[in-house]
Amino acid sequence: MLRLDRLTKVYGTFPALNGLSLEIAGGQLHGFVGPNGAGKTTTMRIIATLLAPTSGTVEIDGVNVVQHGSEARKLIGYMPDFFGVYDNLKCWEYLDFYGRCYRLSAGERKQMTDRLLELVQLTEKREAYVESLSRGMKQRLCLARSLIHDPKLLILDEPASGMDPRARADMKGILKSLREMGKTVLISSHILPELSEMCDSLTILDHGSLVFSGSVDELSEKMNGNAPLDIRLREGCGEDAVDQAVACLKEIPFIREILQEETHLLRAKLEGGEEETAQVLRELISRGVPVCDFHRAPMNLEKVFMEVTGDA
Repeated sequence: MLRLDRLTKVYGTFPALNGLSLEIAGGQLHGFVGPNGAGKTTTMRIIATLLAPTSGTVEIDGVNVVQHGSEARKLIGYMPDFFGVYDNLKCWEYLDFYGRCYRLSAGERKQMTDRLLELVQLTEKREAYVESLSRGMKQRLCLARSLIHDPKLLILDEPASGMDPRARADMKGILKSLREMGKTVLISSHILPELSEMCDSLTILDHGSLVFSGSVDELSEKMNGNAPLDIRLREGCGEDAVDQAVACLKEIPFIREILQEETHLLRAKLEGGEEETAQVLRELISRGVPVCDFHRAPMNLEKVFMEVTGDA
């Protein structure tokens, strides 16, 4: 559905994007995550035909965005991070206005307006003026506006920014409904846990370069492979057992560092996979170390984000 090939954008001498290549299948909710300044908004504006790349190509459903911008825009619904609404219009008038911009007939505008107000849970606000809406309601109305021409690809730049927990939950429900409708949705955020709850797959950018692209499970599995070992000794075993365990770990070549030494608890960095992990346990047991619990410490997604973007 969406294909980026060696996408580059340079502002003066500053490279905002460094040869970004990415493919997103149709019907997916795809999260675009990275620290502030990673290149997320620049990429989205290029995809939305609002910014020309320095080099590289973008294709949406086979349409080259740079060469055929008018055709590509028919396929795109775009909600920027700083959304704008017309306060002096009623909600239905706001959507009707944009329907006219896309040259929809009166019947099509009425049908789409009713459907979209129901989708974003604003049917009861149909006759309300936009200025009377809360921030969360305005964001949902802006989302409805981006869908007025029934696009195949929806681009949402920080759609839940500034929302309270209730409004965020409502937005997540709407996005899941869009996936069920077969829409392809690209969502940006700098909050990895927020995206992981709603997205099928993720792309992580850092300093304009691709760091990771894949499913949430693949990301967790990749990073948990680098998670430290937690080794808990039998309670009451004494300091001699702890010293014995530390001495054993220091002799194992693929233990890179002992991070923590507490009563009955050791934490160590391991370079390797399952085989090396099993070997550490065998060594400890063979030395008579009273191990009662042994596992890799799970990394939450905030730690994963810090690790992947090099800020851990």
